[in-house]
Amino acid sequence: MAPLCLKDCKAWQDAGMTLSTTSNEACKLFDATLYQYVTWTNDKTMGGIEGCLKKIRAADPNFVMGHVISNGLELIGTGRSPIIDQEFEKDLKVMSDLAKTQPLTEWEKMHVAALETFAKGNIPKAADVWEQILQDHPLDLLAIKLAHDSYFYLGQQTQMRDSVSRILPYWTPSTPLSSYVKGMYSFGLLETNFYDQALKVASEALAVDQKDCWSVHTIAHVHEMKADIEQGLSFMKQTENNWKGGDMLACHVYWHWALYYIEKGEYEAAMTLYDKYIAPICLSSGSILDIVDNSSLLHRLQMEGVDVGKRWDKLVQVTKKHTNDHILIFNDLHFLMSSLGSKDHEMTTQLLQSLKELSKSPGENYQQSLIKELGLPLSQALVEFGSGNYDKVVELMYPIRYKILDIGGSNAQVNI
Repeated sequence: MAPLCLKDCKAWQDAGMTLSTTSNEACKLFDATLYQYVTWTNDKTMGGIEGCLKKIRAADPNFVMGHVISNGLELIGTGRSPIIDQEFEKDLKVMSDLAKTQPLTEWEKMHVAALETFAKGNIPKAADVWEQILQDHPLDLLAIKLAHDSYFYLGQQTQMRDSVSRILPYWTPSTPLSSYVKGMYSFGLLETNFYDQALKVASEALAVDQKDCWSVHTIAHVHEMKADIEQGLSFMKQTENNWKGGDMLACHVYWHWALYYIEKGEYEAAMTLYDKYIAPICLSSGSILDIVDNSSLLHRLQMEGVDVGKRWDKLVQVTKKHTNDHILIFNDLHFLMSSLGSKDHEMTTQLLQSLKELSKSPGENYQQSLIKELGLPLSQALVEFGSGNYDKVVELMYPIRYKILDIGGSNAQVNI
């Protein structure tokens, strides 16, 4: 359900986060976009995220925070690289140039600086800037969410939990979307192995809004981690109508559902979920999270000895265009799964060669600095696994087995 009252210029000012625009419409649309980002939905009543961003540009083309949230969503989605995407690079430059000519607040300047840093690949430093913002603005939901997602990409689970726990006392039950902040906290608890507490906090968030798919996602993880397979299956079936409308996360929740079936050895049931929901959502959205889920599920089924047929061939057509992105090693490994699964040798060779080149001079790009130590051995391990050279897989992975979490992702995603 959409919030009843979107904040105009004065409401943002009263909240301690003055937006540098005189357009009440732009301010409300910024709030609407933020709402959808946090709730993982494209709300049709609001025109969806893309619709809101388009209207923001029309209401005030020079509204810097409008550019910030637009570019921030692109960066955090990891589907476009400003290094190779000239249009995206241009969008970021427009934001930076406007920031130099507008009389911005310090808060706004810091958001611009964080995105500029993230765009260069220095995700840890960007997260630090968002943390600095939260010291003075604990109700800044954009900073909360961008920091949360960044820590996820960095595999920094304790930081992901504590980032939210520090600001949570400022969020009273009457604060709009406070239950969603609590849901983010529940995920941090889960990833740091506080399963019972994570379940409690996520359940409290769902008691406020049963459509909170991120809290649903936390509970799905808890049942997976505790091997409560039957409870997990029951939870999925009972709550499906609540979360399947969260179009940006629905594919991932179905992925968790399929994992339960794989754990039980009910591979046909897992394949049915893949064919009915997981693959169609991915082929329609093309989002990186959906691509990762598709690659991961097919790879897991193959590891169980299941013949997945020609399913890789459709998926590789989506992943191929991301061969040279190299935004996250986590993503690269899933793209590689698809090229290996479809036997697209050209894509496999191109991906591996470009990784080797980037490893030579990563600069301040954090993910690229991990390629030599983690990205290349993990990639080669996937290649060797596909060839049946299991001794070589162990040889490659054994020295780095305690460092793999540095590539990001959740415990359920990394611990295949």
